[in-house]
Amino acid sequence: MPKKALSIAGSDSGGGAGIQADLKTFTSLKVFGTTAITAVTVQNTLGVSGYELMPPKLVSDQIEAVLEDIGTDAVKSGMLGSAAIIAAVARTLRHRRLTYVLDPVMIAKGGAKLLAPDAIQNLKDQLIPLATVVTPNIPEAEEISGVKIDSEEKRILAAQKILSLGPKAVIIKGGHGKSEQGSHAFDDLVLINEPDSVKQFYLPTERIDTRCDHGTGCTFSAALTAYLAKGEDIYSAAQNAKAYLTAALKAAEPNGSGHCSVDHTFAL
Repeated sequence: MPKKALSIAGSDSGGGAGIQADLKTFTSLKVFGTTAITAVTVQNTLGVSGYELMPPKLVSDQIEAVLEDIGTDAVKSGMLGSAAIIAAVARTLRHRRLTYVLDPVMIAKGGAKLLAPDAIQNLKDQLIPLATVVTPNIPEAEEISGVKIDSEEKRILAAQKILSLGPKAVIIKGGHGKSEQGSHAFDDLVLINEPDSVKQFYLPTERIDTRCDHGTGCTFSAALTAYLAKGEDIYSAAQNAKAYLTAALKAAEPNGSGHCSVDHTFAL
């Protein structure tokens, strides 16, 4: 029987991020994917021009329908959009002991805001404490931690502050890093809360010259979810997810006029 993963996220009409990226990634890694759609976005490679959020109860009902019948070995969330949807997801997940990857999607690659400003505190109070792993990029980590990340020391401090909110691990992705921040500027920083200490390591990043980088955050968190669903520990799941994303970036072929997506199905 295949392992299963549930994605709680928005739909990307361009097919490169969100629910579509998650399902392609799950399938490529031989994990059966299910979904709870939080929003329908209007987007293509040029950016997001609009979106409609789902009613919070409809989001929680989708999650309940999947978990009560099919079940899941891991769950991830991406775009949630509002404080009310965050609260609904938290209520639904809180009484279940699930492996949970929280990708705190706040801003699209083109700059469109995908999370209401008043929802960030709800994210910190209600969802992050439930997470196994939180996977913010640098701007998202700054919003959550309140730390301006202008050096590697500040990125470590931001990760520590996020870890103090209760997740098992934090991965601050390095895609928004700047060379003056130090030798690890573009690497992903991983902190794992072990019983007797905090384990810190980096996922080295190979810089790939491509405009096909749409959906990288969704793809990484989906791959991480898939490997966790298969029973891997956080350390090996993070390494394998990074390798999957790197290969997907290398295999991508341009489509559209803007930021095209990675090739999620390169291995099929």
